Amino acid sequence: MQHATQHRIVVLGAGYAGAVAAGRLARRLRREDAAITLVNAEPHFVERVRMHQLAVGQDLAPRPLDEMFAGTGVDLRIATVTGVDVDRRTVAVTGPDGPGELAYDTLVYALGSTWNHQDVPGAAEHAHEIAGRPGALRLRDRLAGLEAGRPVVVVGGGLTGLEAASEIAEARPDLDVALTAGAGLGDWLSPRGRRHLRKVFGDLGVTVHENAQVTEVAADHVRTADGTRVPAEVTVWTTGFAVHPLARATTLEVTDSGRIVVDGTMRSVSHPDVYAVGDAALAAGPGGKPLRMSCASGVPSAWQAADAVAARLTGRKLPETTPRYFNQCISLGRRQGLIQYVTADDRAVRAALTGRFAALYKELVCKSAAWGVANPTLGVPTRRRPVVPATPEPAPAPAV
Repeated sequence: MQHATQHRIVVLGAGYAGAVAAGRLARRLRREDAAITLVNAEPHFVERVRMHQLAVGQDLAPRPLDEMFAGTGVDLRIATVTGVDVDRRTVAVTGPDGPGELAYDTLVYALGSTWNHQDVPGAAEHAHEIAGRPGALRLRDRLAGLEAGRPVVVVGGGLTGLEAASEIAEARPDLDVALTAGAGLGDWLSPRGRRHLRKVFGDLGVTVHENAQVTEVAADHVRTADGTRVPAEVTVWTTGFAVHPLARATTLEVTDSGRIVVDGTMRSVSHPDVYAVGDAALAAGPGGKPLRMSCASGVPSAWQAADAVAARLTGRKLPETTPRYFNQCISLGRRQGLIQYVTADDRAVRAALTGRFAALYKELVCKSAAWGVANPTLGVPTRRRPVVPATPEPAPAPAV
């Protein structure tokens, strides 16, 4: 039961970033001082980094959110967020009991992203996406119904595209799998990483179309900028992500793409009572370089936001860390992988781990990420501190 004096914290979205933020806040603040509500449209946590596995027919372990947050003090609300009024400090939701409204003192916005068809003609109508569970399940049904020898094209040569193409080719060696990349295959990787990637794709029989920008998607083919027609009974679109549109409809300061502009503590530069984490935020990493949309960025941003919220509420010193990168983990089917080590600002270095051990490494990373969400208050030292009366703060400085 909420007490009148409790500070109301509402977290929107229970993906990697939102779930971690809610759990970490529960570990930092006394329950009698802070009421933490986590809002999510689905009752289960979705391992987004495994959607390519789900799409080829692999079963993923169910992770009910009510079980994950049982006993933490976090109030789970299964509902769809339909609007945010940052001036009134309210969130409009629709759940099983109909529409409602949640008031907050602090908002953590973690609604994440979905696929980005980039307005390419035919993509929205004919392409499949694996940015979430519904899309992955639709692709799963479509692939299951394909006869041997039918062509499948994965559009996009980023991490998601590489994982999807290799997973489909390994699971269905009877299909004709191709990948179109807007640049060279794995051109951001080290020479060792690129060599391994080409070898694995060759062994799996994946045809690669490099420097091939897809400009049209039809029911049975895709067309590239140079006019090449690539047969495609099924097209899988993996060319990037688009953020949830709700933030753009508010008075929050957002980028042209709709990401919320935040400072080094993940706090909105325009509304000090709003924090944004994960894909929804435009946050600066090492050297001022924006963090890319990824689990590798989302979880550290959630740690940063939760610790900053707790520090400000309890009168403690603000955290002074900057999220950084260590490696890029790429699964290439169930038996091969590629771990590309990178600089703090995500540039590849010479070192790379390849082969079976890299696949095991990637699997361990996925399991560790899921464990961290499923055990949101474990592994974090208990420092539940009382909330202190608020003192006026200067306006936050603009993000670099």
